[in-house]
Amino acid sequence: MTLRQFAGLGALLSLVTPGLAMAADEVAAPVLNSGDTAWMLTSTALVLFMTVPGLALFYGGMVRSKNVLSVMMQCFAITGLISILWCIYGYSMAFDTTGMEANVINFNSFVGGLSKAFLAGITPSSITGATALFPEAVFVTFQMTFAIITPALIVGAFAERMKFSAMLIFMAIWFTLVYAPIAHMVWSGVGGLLWDWGVLDFAGGTVVHINAGVAGLVACLVLGKRKGFPTTPMAPHNLGYTLVGAAMLWVGWFGFNAGSAAAANGTAGMAMLVTQIATAAAALGWMFAEWLTHGKPSALGIASGVVAGLVAITPAAGTVGPMGGLIIGLAAGVVCFFCATSLKRKLGYDDSLDAFGVHGIGGILGAILTGVFAAPSLGGFGTVTDIAAQVWIQCKGVGFTIIYTAIVTFIILKVLDAVMGLRVTEEEEAVGLDLAQHNERGYNL
Repeated sequence: MTLRQFAGLGALLSLVTPGLAMAADEVAAPVLNSGDTAWMLTSTALVLFMTVPGLALFYGGMVRSKNVLSVMMQCFAITGLISILWCIYGYSMAFDTTGMEANVINFNSFVGGLSKAFLAGITPSSITGATALFPEAVFVTFQMTFAIITPALIVGAFAERMKFSAMLIFMAIWFTLVYAPIAHMVWSGVGGLLWDWGVLDFAGGTVVHINAGVAGLVACLVLGKRKGFPTTPMAPHNLGYTLVGAAMLWVGWFGFNAGSAAAANGTAGMAMLVTQIATAAAALGWMFAEWLTHGKPSALGIASGVVAGLVAITPAAGTVGPMGGLIIGLAAGVVCFFCATSLKRKLGYDDSLDAFGVHGIGGILGAILTGVFAAPSLGGFGTVTDIAAQVWIQCKGVGFTIIYTAIVTFIILKVLDAVMGLRVTEEEEAVGLDLAQHNERGYNL
């Protein structure tokens, strides 16, 4: 090759090389998936819809008329409070993976750091996702809605007797010390304590429902019974609200479960299907159990069955098949019916709106049965090959969550009670929290 030919080849390569480099950059650069993004945006709105207005109406209809606004107000206030705390430090505590190592127990196995505090580094171009790529801002908001509904569920356990100011402070501390660490341990990925154990929790059976149910049980025990419970009639004042709220929860839950696939894919489709099957089975299971036990099916019963089925299928939605969903839902409807009614009556605790009976018991049942029906041999789509071993792992996750949540919740409540008091006065309770705490009435008739 002559010097002139060599120089010409060099010039040609100098022109081609930037193009090749540009092409390589284009291949390497992550590309946002608009379909997955659209589904996650929709799911986020659906999960928020579950709290306001869904849960607000569901709980609001079950209390007495003098307390309807107080329960709805608590749901709305929690939505605002947790949204801000999530932005300041909650997201970072739950999903910052700094310092995490597989099967190495350290501080970051229990809680994330603060490198993402104040949502540092999150821009319109920030992209997240393992197999699907969508904006990290959408993931932040999606997980925010989970953080919102979890403490809001606790409201049902102490309804009609807790001071609004004490409720706000309790929820802020509980979110910080209980919700964010449990979410981190289960969902942050390799290095999270329960993740490394192999606990299966697709959409929040442990993080949301067992967590909230156990906290609710502890709260109702610490606060004590409502004045007049159980001798004074305390019937729901507007079951129409409750049924509408339950319907909103049912619809919104598709975002809760199918959205947890973090993509518009087959897993999301199957999660949607098993959610519908399990919910329908639980509604009928509760209805027929009540019918056989008390002689008549009730509207409150079928609404409660709907929520029990939604709760129980939540940890399993991404790994079980249709028949697994059917069995889980049916079991949840029957078991939660007897636990929410018989157990509370026998033990005498005042879980006002059955937060523990439905969310705690339903979450525990669903988490354990996930270890059974996630097995491909029983129609599941998980990687479970040894059912007994996976059930033991699930039981360990359930046990850890119960113990951790119960102890920390108890300490928070006892300290707050000593510092500022938790309950309204007997006079305020008799008048109703709508007037006593908010100077408003739900109805001006």
